[in-house]
Amino acid sequence: MQHTGRGGNALFAVGGVSGLNLQITANGGRTWLLRVTVGGRRREIGLGGFPDVPLSQARERAREAKDKIRQGIDPVEERKAAQAALAAAQRRGLTFADATDKYLATKLDAFKNAKHRQQWQNTLQTYAMPELGKMLVDEITVQDVLRVLEPIWQSKTETASRLRGRIESVLSWATVAGHRTGDNPARWAGNLKELLPAAAKVAKQDNQPAVQIDDAPRWLAALRKRDGTGARALEFAALTASRSKEVRGAV
Repeated sequence: MQHTGRGGNALFAVGGVSGLNLQITANGGRTWLLRVTVGGRRREIGLGGFPDVPLSQARERAREAKDKIRQGIDPVEERKAAQAALAAAQRRGLTFADATDKYLATKLDAFKNAKHRQQWQNTLQTYAMPELGKMLVDEITVQDVLRVLEPIWQSKTETASRLRGRIESVLSWATVAGHRTGDNPARWAGNLKELLPAAAKVAKQDNQPAVQIDDAPRWLAALRKRDGTGARALEFAALTASRSKEVRGAV
């Protein structure tokens, strides 16, 4: 079969299934086309190109399409719905690593302290990414989060506790952004709280030794050489005998 040389595409009935045609374009391309009526509407349903789809397979696809029409299904609308669902799934298909990058891109500017920003990134990169990085955010479960936290919950409790909160924040962003649904698997209350011991019970808390009175001048001089709000707050507390809570809450 050859194109007639005139404008437009040429159709040739191939037999075997009524309405099945071989369509030949002006540049020689060949595709299978099923021409049918669906609910009073004329439909032209593409069944694939030749030679990738041979005649026997084109006939099989045509018969399947006609069976659906007899069942009241419009193959064209069904295909559109499937494509839309696939596109939506792909838009939601965000890995935890990508979600972290997107979250930090919007939130890191809110961290005024550069060290805090770096800690956020380093903690997630070191502990979370090996387990969660390549996982889709909508597939992460409580058990996945536990695999990240349990190995360090006893030995690095403070780090693990902060890590849990950071994972929760990333997944919370992913939920609001439409990349996942349901409960946050990193949530503490009513969730991980039931599976992990409270951080306060497992964290090692040793009292700091008191500064001896003879060492006080040297300690204060060293403290004054340090920069940062923490150093100034400690100096203020030492000089005024204020309670630590009062110092932290001062304006």
